[in-house]
Amino acid sequence: MDEQSLTLEHVKEYYGKVLGSQKDLKTSACCTADAMPERISDILREIHPEVRERFYGCGSPIPPLLAGCTVLDLGCGSGRDCFVLSKLVGEGGSVIGIDMTEEQLKVASRYIGYHTEKFGYRSPNVCFRQGYIEDLESSGIPSASVDVVISNCVLNLSPNKNRVFSEIFRVLKPGGELYFSDVFSSRRIPKHLASDSILLGECLGGALYTEDFRRILYKIGIPDYRVVSQSTITLNDNGIVAKAGMIDFYSITIRAFNLETLEDRCEDYGQVAYYLGTVPECPHTFVLDNHHVFKTGMPLLICSNTANMLTESRFKPHFKVIGDTSTHYGLFDCAPKGVTPTGGGTVGACC
Repeated sequence: MDEQSLTLEHVKEYYGKVLGSQKDLKTSACCTADAMPERISDILREIHPEVRERFYGCGSPIPPLLAGCTVLDLGCGSGRDCFVLSKLVGEGGSVIGIDMTEEQLKVASRYIGYHTEKFGYRSPNVCFRQGYIEDLESSGIPSASVDVVISNCVLNLSPNKNRVFSEIFRVLKPGGELYFSDVFSSRRIPKHLASDSILLGECLGGALYTEDFRRILYKIGIPDYRVVSQSTITLNDNGIVAKAGMIDFYSITIRAFNLETLEDRCEDYGQVAYYLGTVPECPHTFVLDNHHVFKTGMPLLICSNTANMLTESRFKPHFKVIGDTSTHYGLFDCAPKGVTPTGGGTVGACC
């Protein structure tokens, strides 16, 4: 068995047989969540308890404005986020959950009918498929067929992250969005730790070094992505601290758009954006990332990448952008205030 196959088998074993519920986790890596938006927490009360108990995510990677969308959840596990998405996309949308762990998918599939009835739908808008996130084509996901891809603390588990991100942007429609929470590290994980079965299962062994993540996206043609939120992961287990305590780990929520118009730096063309306040979940404030917070009706200077994200995605009807790219004024000061997760440098063109 090659190294990548061995890694996948370790992960299957950990999530299929070792973990019975969130209580079995040894770190906060798979439960470090942002403050849960009220719109999500309200739906969570409708999700079956067994589905919730088998949830091992590290954030709340569910963006707004999903009605009618086709959403793909990578590493869906017991289906918690898929069923939340089911409510958000409505009967006119659809949700696909992909996971390689049979035990988790059995739980998810068991409650399709339960949630269909709970939400008052005539037929299910959710389906689950057993497969690998490195090979979405084998799971029947066509190119340019998905509006939004989400993932909750799963991409770190893949032994072939280059293939995962290539597949994500293959299946996304032009202007489609990747919105995910995952574990990142302040340095590259040493090989002996990256193959440790417990560290892998706890989402630490496969954590992506932030700069390597930037390089992966750049190579596949995505030169700019945005950090929505981040928090430090606490290592609660003494054994894990002894192995990996010299590395800083972070739970980070990121969004990236499938756009060909992005530059690798934020450029200033004197453009201004107004949020119209028309996204139903965001009547007064729209958060694009951790340093682009739009108040309804208030002008905000933006770089050309931000302008393209707003006008070439599903958010286009909800913004008014003034200005074009006919006159260039140099680099745009588009860095967030404070220190980046790694203590220096940047985490993307605008982040």
